[in-house]
Amino acid sequence: MKKLSLVMVAVAGLSLAACNKQTPAENAVDNTANALENRADALENAADHAANEATESALENAADAAHNASDAVEDSK
Repeated sequence: MKKLSLVMVAVAGLSLAACNKQTPAENAVDNTANALENRADALENAADHAANEATESALENAADAAHNASDAVEDSK
């Protein structure tokens, strides 16, 4: 009886685990959002090391745009 209970718990656990799998489209959305966030972080780092204020401002604006694009991709889920 204990073996049967253990098997039933294992089967239930596997079926619940299968419910949490993302579709390929959801994976693509997550990957795109992560890539945009990484791009924004790189732009912010470049802005921190910019030679002048105009370049820094342009890089910060580009970073903000990348963050906004990432948010938009996440919201499209």
